Formats: sequence, structure tokens, C-alpha cells
Amino acid sequence: MTTLTAYIEGVGLLGPGLNDWPGSLAVLTGQQAYLAAPTQLPPPLSLPAAERRRSSSIVKLTLATGLEAVAAARLDASQLPSVFSASSSDGHNCHEICQMLASDDRQISPTRFHNSVHNAAAGYWGIATGAMTASSVLCAFDASFSAGLLEALAQVVVDNTRSLLLAYDTPYPEPLHAVHPIPDAFGVALVLAPRRGAQALAQISVSLTDAAAQRLDNAALEALRVAIPAARSLPLLRLVAHRQAAHVVLDYLESTRLEVAVSPC
Repeated sequence: MTTLTAYIEGVGLLGPGLNDWPGSLAVLTGQQAYLAAPTQLPPPLSLPAAERRRSSSIVKLTLATGLEAVAAARLDASQLPSVFSASSSDGHNCHEICQMLASDDRQISPTRFHNSVHNAAAGYWGIATGAMTASSVLCAFDASFSAGLLEALAQVVVDNTRSLLLAYDTPYPEPLHAVHPIPDAFGVALVLAPRRGAQALAQISVSLTDAAAQRLDNAALEALRVAIPAARSLPLLRLVAHRQAAHVVLDYLESTRLEVAVSPC
């Protein structure tokens, strides 16, 4: 595989005990202890009132992280192609539909139905930002962060344009939680660019490797990394936060991982 290279211009982050990118830097660099706390999803104020009422946790999560990353990069969200990647779809909505189908009353509401499709978050993103650019939506189970990163990088390199990656997961209620036990919502967004600009934080170069994925030395953050597929991004985010040149190996497929070289800008 050819090495794919791009520049990170903006980061959005939201998860248990990680409320945004600036507020998480001290935790990721080890200057502050990580204190796990339930993820607080902000209301999607960028949506019109009707869509705001219908929005799910995935929509709130992707809007929060995506808009944070775009604002940090000082870009217009409506002009950015995007890649949405998650290990599954909207767990709560899926649960409600399954409950309805298992009952005597099987009439599913239109809101439940249109929120059930895998690209619902991308659709709400277009409504909130006015974006009419290309949007890819991926699902690769536990490999979803790395799959999304490869897709976004391929767009950057081949199309010579910026791309916004949004990787995210939200939990299922029981009994589905027992099958796919995601403990809480976690999302990360990266604005990737083909050339170094004024807002560039780091250059990343990505290639395939059979080396083992890197574990975090912080036990609590490592538990979070393992528990939520989107949190497989944490080792990369840690290097970006440290602003140090280094390599990291990220989880991907059973026999193939991603080796990422990070150089601060």
C-alpha cells in the first residue's frame, strides 16, 4: 500500500470525561488525571427546530465533534467533503424499532424510520451546515475508525482536497447491549488537508503494518480505547496532543493494522 499523507487542521472530541479537544489536552498529555464521567451531548442548536426535536444521540454527537473540528480549522463546513464512520447505527433507535416490531402494534413512526438508516447522521449534517458536498458513510464494526481514516486520507490524496472525518459510536440499550456492549457515546472528528496551512497541527503519514496495535499506558484511557471502537483513535490523538514526532500503530483488521507517523507543525 502507498503511504497516505495529510495534515490535521482541526480536531473535535467528545466522550466520557472528554468534553472537547482543548479541555482534553491536559488529560491526553498526562498533566491531568483522567476522570471518567458520562458523556454530555449538547443540544444540536445548528439544526432547525423541527429537526432538532427529532435528532438522535448520534446526530448530537457528530454535530458537536464535527463543528468543533471545522471551527478550529477556521473553515466553512458547507464546503467540506465528509466521511462518517461508525461500528453500527443508532442503537437507541434500533432498540425502539425492534421493540415495536415485537409488539402487537407494528406501525413504526416516520421519525423512527428515517433515523434508522445508516447515513442519518450525514443527512442531518447537511441540514445543519448546508453542505452539498460528497459524503461517504462507512461501517466496519471495531475497525471503523481506521477504515474511516483510510477513506478520508484517500480522498485527500486522490482528489487533492480537504476532507472531514467523523468517527462515532453510541450505546445500545439492553438486550442488544449484551451483544455489542458499548458503554457510552464517543466521537472524534478530524479535518484533513493535502497541504500544510496556517491551522495545521500535525502531519500524518499512514501505511499498513502487521505490527501489534499500541496500548495506552494510562489504564483508564486504555479501557476506554478497548471498550468503544471510535476510541481506537486515542493513541493518535495522544501524539497530536503531545506535539511530538513519533509513530503509533492503530487497531484495524485482525492481521493488518495502521502505522501512523506523526510530525507536529
